[in-house]
This record gives sequence, structure tokens and C-alpha cells, in this order.
Amino acid sequence: MNLRFQLGKESIGSPKVARNVQAQDRAEDVLQELNSLIGLTEVKKLIAEIYAYVEIQKRRKKENLQADPLVLHMIFKGNPGTGKTTVARIIGKLFRAMGVLSRGHLIEVERADLVGEYIGHTAQKTREQIRQALGGVLFIDEAYSLARGGEKDFGKESIDVLVKAMEDHKDDFILILAGYKEEMEWFLKSNPGLRSRFPIHIDFPDYTITELYLIGEMMLRNRQYKLAPEAQKKLYQILEGRGKSFQQSEGNARLVRNIIEQAIRRQAVRLVRKSRVTREELMLIKAEDLE
Repeated sequence: MNLRFQLGKESIGSPKVARNVQAQDRAEDVLQELNSLIGLTEVKKLIAEIYAYVEIQKRRKKENLQADPLVLHMIFKGNPGTGKTTVARIIGKLFRAMGVLSRGHLIEVERADLVGEYIGHTAQKTREQIRQALGGVLFIDEAYSLARGGEKDFGKESIDVLVKAMEDHKDDFILILAGYKEEMEWFLKSNPGLRSRFPIHIDFPDYTITELYLIGEMMLRNRQYKLAPEAQKKLYQILEGRGKSFQQSEGNARLVRNIIEQAIRRQAVRLVRKSRVTREELMLIKAEDLE
């Protein structure tokens, strides 16, 4: 992506410098949000590298040094529930804070949102999603589905419109294609021109059992619940048992979210029969709630 920056001689006390300092502070806040996520060590490392690279290109431009044109379109590869959408949202916020994107919002779509039912309909639908995403990130989940119908499928038309938008709006638009690792590799091979347009490929590994447990604790903490000691053991045991038979469609953070949601409902059923309930009881998830 070619980034355009308005640069000039600025005094330390100028409003422009103040805005730059504030933007830097916001970028640091976004990076802190990224680093607060559980797991994703290599993902965090790569995004930190991208951030540093973009920032240094800005500084080189300011000093009238040659700056590389930046292409920030990305491929996310990994199973469902591994944090791809969450990271895409953070990337939008990060580049907004850095001045790369004007809005930094995330538009999340899939094949049905892009592909129409008759000639011309697909281009219209795809352009509308692009229009909504301008200034931010267009995130296409299961992007490989756009190429599965063959040459006569309308998905190919959507791909063509997306490729054109990557050029037409290269200064204020980021496209992220996401999906299973193997399927995304097939997708890129099916259209040789795509791979070169997406220089940034990020692999999202499955969470470990310990990471899943910590995610569960964090979900509860954010909703002002907590696990009783016996419930802590119970949750870990459940995750260990499920971990041996994970299916790609049910594993990772989505599994934990389902377990937590069910436990909260069961706690409610357990407590609603009582005429008086303490604050502590309202917060506590017991092992029996996790059965």
C-alpha cells in the first residue's frame, strides 16, 4: 500500500506535533490491547514488526529518505476460534491510530454477502461491501469459497472486483482474507495473481489447553464471575477431555465460550430458586454448574 503523509518542518510545540504524539500514544494503547490477548505469541510478534516497519517508513519519508511503498493486505490462516477476527479488528484500530487508515473500522463478510444470483449482481454486492469498508478493513471469512465454483461461478467476478479495489483504493483500504490453512493455500494457488497482492501471511495456531482455560477465566472475569476452586479443576478437566477429540469447527475459543455460557445459565437455574442470594453467590461458578 502506498502511504501518503503530509510532512513538513514542524516545531516541537506545534499542533501537528501534538497530534502526532497523541496518535503515537493511541498506537501504543492498541498494541497493549493486542499483547493482552492470551496466546498468539507469533501473531503478536509479526504485527509488532509490521507496526515498526510502517512507523520507520513514515520517519524516513519525513527525513526525505526513500520510503518503500507499503502493501498491507493480509492472509489469515487458521481454524475457527483462533482469534482471527479479533486480531483483524485490532489491526484496523492500530492503522487508524498511525494515520494509515482514516476510520479503522472492520467490515466482516462471507461469500453470501459478496456473490449474487445473476450476472452483474455480484459486482454490485461486492462494491457495496467495499464502499462500507473504505477507510478501514474488509475481512472476508472462508474466502476460499469464492473460488470453489469454477470459472463460470459468480465468485470469480467478486474476486476480480476485490482485486481492482485493492488498486483503486490502495491508500485507505485493507483487505484481509481468512480461512482454514489448507483451503487458503489452495485458494491462492487457484488464482496465481492473488499471492503477490497479499505479502503478509499470518498463521493462527490452535490454543493449548492451558490457554483455553485462561481464556475461559478471562471471559468470566470480564462478566464479573469467578470460578470456585473445584470449578477451576472441573473446567480444566473438561477442556482436557474435549481437547482429545477437537473438531475444527468446534474447537478453540468458541468451545470455551459455549462452556462458559452454559455454566452461567446453569448457575442462574441453581440460584433462582433461592429467595435470598448474596453478591458472592451471584459471582461464583461452582463445579456443578460445569457438569
